[in-house]
Amino acid sequence: MKCPSLPPLPPRAVGAAVLALLLACQAKVSGGGGGGGGGGGTGAGEFDGQRAFGYLERQMRFGPRIPGMPAHDSAGDWMLAQLRARADTVIVQEIVHKTKSGQVLHLRNFFARFRPQAAERVLFLAHWDTRPHADQSPNLGHRRLPVPGANDGASGVAVLLGVADALKAKPPPPTLGVDLLFVDGEDYGDSWADPYAEGSDVLIGSRWFAAHLPVGYPPLYAVLFDMVGDKDLNIYYESNSQAFAPEVVDRVWRTASELGYGRVFLQGVKPNLIDDHVALQKGGIHAIDVVDFDYGPNNAYWHTTDDTIDKVSAASLKIVGDVAVALVRNQ
Repeated sequence: MKCPSLPPLPPRAVGAAVLALLLACQAKVSGGGGGGGGGGGTGAGEFDGQRAFGYLERQMRFGPRIPGMPAHDSAGDWMLAQLRARADTVIVQEIVHKTKSGQVLHLRNFFARFRPQAAERVLFLAHWDTRPHADQSPNLGHRRLPVPGANDGASGVAVLLGVADALKAKPPPPTLGVDLLFVDGEDYGDSWADPYAEGSDVLIGSRWFAAHLPVGYPPLYAVLFDMVGDKDLNIYYESNSQAFAPEVVDRVWRTASELGYGRVFLQGVKPNLIDDHVALQKGGIHAIDVVDFDYGPNNAYWHTTDDTIDKVSAASLKIVGDVAVALVRNQ
């Protein structure tokens, strides 16, 4: 769910300062302690944008990944197989959610871990479900149709699977663990409703995860990748991210700039969104949202039947994937 939110969450000033200091210290010593295939390097060139685009295409061939529908189950099974072939450990988090209307949804979060024994960890996440109804379509006749979810859903998953490929080929540094979380039930209910109101049917998977954190959490920080495949990619700071975890925003944007992607990762706050990162923030995780919430002219493709594969590109996935991998390599 990407919708204009309430005013930004208040910053955790003390926690942010401590985390910023820790991250700065780690940056100075990155690449040390070799062995096990990890350590060192910028991460540039490790992420295969064309292969990631293939993962996006594969998701689209299943059709809309709506909880309770066969395409959702098939896409989840495929994703789980991909992760088990790449990660050291994959945990399936089964969630049973009763909707406001009384329907029972059987959802799955997939939690893929690289170097699960490492105490210090970084978390990347994306949602893999798609929206049942194109409620923002200007064509009233389309509003009961499902959203295809090329950008809003498939792009974030494609980036995480591409990161999994890179980490399979070259594991993280020995002292750093990386977790990839694929959350379900993000986009099912009312986009404009308070996700924490009783009976809310949005952000289901991320709220569940935040309420059942693994032993040893929280991670150093978390980055949500959502709507990151737009051919015309322009990513600004998200307001709740900047308010709650400015040190993580700075780290991600600085990494993008060092890779030469300053024309895409732009300075300045634009969207103010309630998304999966807010659920994690409420769980005490320094989480931010990397999102291009300017999808088409005047955001015309968001939550419509126009969220199709012709609107996204391998080049955009490559840019975001390069940044994600570099965050691991330069930790």
